[in-house]
Amino acid sequence: MVSKRELEKQGLVNIRNIYHNLSYDELIARELNDGEVKMTTLGATAVDTGIFTGRSPKDKYFVRQSPSQDNIAWGEVNKSISKEIFDELFLAVKSQLSNKDLYVTDVFVGASKNSRRSIRFISEKAWQSHFVKNMFIRPTDEELKNFSPDFTVYNACSIYNHKWKEHGLNSDVFVIFNIEENIAIIGGTEYGGEMKKGIFSMMNYWLPLENKLSMHCSANIGKDGDVALFFGLSGTGKTTLSTDPNRRLIGDDEHGWDDEGVFNFEGGCYAKVINLDPESEPDIYNAIKRGALLENVVIDENGNVDFADKSKTENTRVSYPIYHIDNHEPTLRGGHPKNIIFLTADAFGVLPPVAKLTKEQAMYYFLSGYTAKVAGTERGITEPTATFSACFGEAFLPLHPTKYAKLLGEKIEAHDVDVYLVNTGWTGGSYGVGRRMSIKDTRACINAILDGSIKEAEFETMDIFNFQIPKSLKGVDSKILKPVNTWDSKQAYINTVEKLANMFVKNFERYQDSGDEFDFSKAGPQPKTKIEV
Repeated sequence: MVSKRELEKQGLVNIRNIYHNLSYDELIARELNDGEVKMTTLGATAVDTGIFTGRSPKDKYFVRQSPSQDNIAWGEVNKSISKEIFDELFLAVKSQLSNKDLYVTDVFVGASKNSRRSIRFISEKAWQSHFVKNMFIRPTDEELKNFSPDFTVYNACSIYNHKWKEHGLNSDVFVIFNIEENIAIIGGTEYGGEMKKGIFSMMNYWLPLENKLSMHCSANIGKDGDVALFFGLSGTGKTTLSTDPNRRLIGDDEHGWDDEGVFNFEGGCYAKVINLDPESEPDIYNAIKRGALLENVVIDENGNVDFADKSKTENTRVSYPIYHIDNHEPTLRGGHPKNIIFLTADAFGVLPPVAKLTKEQAMYYFLSGYTAKVAGTERGITEPTATFSACFGEAFLPLHPTKYAKLLGEKIEAHDVDVYLVNTGWTGGSYGVGRRMSIKDTRACINAILDGSIKEAEFETMDIFNFQIPKSLKGVDSKILKPVNTWDSKQAYINTVEKLANMFVKNFERYQDSGDEFDFSKAGPQPKTKIEV
């Protein structure tokens, strides 16, 4: 049990009560008593996170100091702050957390004992302790006896930095990581996701320096122990497609890959619930019960949740411990993956529903992290917008993206992993002309990968992108396997393929000076090559 004296040594003074590692019942009682949450008819409590209903990435900083400053890829994603400003803000945080009750929560991040870290969260609100308990790995009573934190997060969400302009920062909100002192401080935002993704960012710093790969992906495991990884940006189907009645869920968002295999960083799930339908997403709906914590949903006076109401935000969420999902892997671990699947929602309608990638192509498309978003349609259909996020999670990568890509390539080669690209977007034309790939066809492609039957298919090479695409697959209309066959206008197809290929090439220019031992760009699309239609 953490003592007041221990916290006072860290600069917190006149602490009233310390609520250390409370049970769910104790946390729910405290947050209800303090008026932080409302009880819903589903049994879950619900909180409003104030003016911030999402992360504030422009307010995230790393302290620039040695030796970490030599490892961090500084830029728009990883912005620096001086040690002097950090120290000034840390004093303000400690003052904010003094003279009051505190919630202290000790957890692990990483289900692999050889790779995990011990994290302590200190917060001023009960619901934030509840969120942490849901999202991270809960130590046993025996493990808590000798718990010693490797890293501590001080969440003073109610404080604001009124000197932010003088400090040269983005706003009065701050989320700052001091790697050398193993500390993070949060001020000005209550949003729980800052704690979750903050620790993910730190694992993305620590593990690759130990030659272990950190990944923004979901993972599941089959009856024979075969592990599959699903990478994909928002809207590509990562959560939906990794939820499989015939496979146990290892985790839905963050994983590591060390010498023993794949492991979940977390002990819970953080699912979007906007327009949640119990028939189409029963696992998530049924997980919303006592212990789950809803965020920013609309509730009536009787405690009924209106999941369709987006008046507060479209980013309504629920956190819950992973054991709320019946078909989960209790160890949160698996062996080395057999298959890796990159999911993309291609709104240009030119990528195939499934393609097999070489190791070099896997590294290229991992670095590209491509999907396409549909633009607004207030004045009719407009063109899709290509989105590239390195390693399918650029916002959380402290190191240069090529560090993660090289590790992926090494592990693919060492463990003979098959890698596939699956397009969950459009076919037969771009958005507004073509149609969305059916979930039936996508599921058939995924099933063919997971059961190995795709390896029996005859493959052909797709022009420009040089993908290997199957000529036929069980349960899939052969016509859609080769995108050009689905377009009415072959010239429109040729023009759109060239357009998307050039977007890839332009995006990849930022990696051309990476000094890598091979030219990643040769594994990508080659515009201006002949297209056969």
